Amino acid sequence: MSENKKKNIMIIAGEVSGDYIGASLIKELKKLDDGIMVFGIGGDRMLEAGMKILYHIKKMAFLGFVEVVKHLPFIRHVQTELLETIKTKGIKYVVLIDYPGFNLNFAKKLRLLGVKIIYYISPQIWAWGAGRIKKIKKYVDKMLVVFPFEEELYKKNGVDVELVGHPLVDRTYEYIFLRREELFSKYKLDDKDILLLMPGSREHEVSKIFPVIIKAAGRIAAEFNLQIVVACASNFDENIFYKPEIAEKFKVVKNFTYDLMKYSKLGIIKSGTSTLEAGIFELPMVIVYKTSRLTYLIGKNLVRLNNIGMVNIISGEKIVPELIQNDASEEKIYAECKKILSDNSFYRDIKEKLKSLKEKLGSTGASGRAARIIYSLLNEA
Repeated sequence: MSENKKKNIMIIAGEVSGDYIGASLIKELKKLDDGIMVFGIGGDRMLEAGMKILYHIKKMAFLGFVEVVKHLPFIRHVQTELLETIKTKGIKYVVLIDYPGFNLNFAKKLRLLGVKIIYYISPQIWAWGAGRIKKIKKYVDKMLVVFPFEEELYKKNGVDVELVGHPLVDRTYEYIFLRREELFSKYKLDDKDILLLMPGSREHEVSKIFPVIIKAAGRIAAEFNLQIVVACASNFDENIFYKPEIAEKFKVVKNFTYDLMKYSKLGIIKSGTSTLEAGIFELPMVIVYKTSRLTYLIGKNLVRLNNIGMVNIISGEKIVPELIQNDASEEKIYAECKKILSDNSFYRDIKEKLKSLKEKLGSTGASGRAARIIYSLLNEA
């Protein structure tokens, strides 16, 4: 194999959060060797970092058992094309970033090609139980994890694992914020505290979650003199929020999510990485999640956790309320928001507990540590 092909690598990140993480990883790899060529699935940030995108995350935005079944022919087509690229480019290492529904299935096919697999940002095996650990042990050559308890769990199960820390720490530390006045002026916001809504980064999530949370938000905003701002994911059109049946007043802000988290009073946030990011900014929040009934029923029988919000899971206690499926109703969201905003002592207590969360995420430099491990493995190939 030529030296050029030896430097080829594939990275697969199917979600917005993975796009950020993948972009940071690519930048660090390019610092080590600008001759590295990266192919795979990613978003705009990975594209900007120098990745040759075979499929954009916009095309991969499906989640849950029902949604995946609907997209099976497309998923098979994507996997076939990725495998062909691996063969033609002589790729020996593939980095899988989170996105377990697709990535763990694809890992089985990669193993048949004799490709080495590095998994960066572990699937939530601690939620799904031993089944996925066995699959990971069978197909994954190296796990790069972000939490100490993940490292302990994998070591106990005989998986080759290294703890690198959480890349969110780097991203939030390095981020250059707008001043509050700049943000408010740029988006013509009122001079009121912000009630931040984050309904997800997939269209079908938004369609289920936004109509409910906007109604609750309208009542809370009126009662506590707040303005409603919706953080729009970078991967889709903000017009998705403007529906004729939604009467509540709100502003949509795109690409300034961290600024919004820093300057908001309260968040109503879809379960996922965003809750962890909001936690880093010590933003009190109500976590919500809704999906199709079948997906929820299947997931409920498989998941072994009492909590779904990352801030609560990592902290080991329910710092902020979680409202899932039928509980994610207008009335209950309104009630939980009111409870937080009505009690200053309770509000300060949440902020204090979120501050301690940051200490559990480790120091800066996670992306660099991950890149150095991957680069050393590449050079062994």
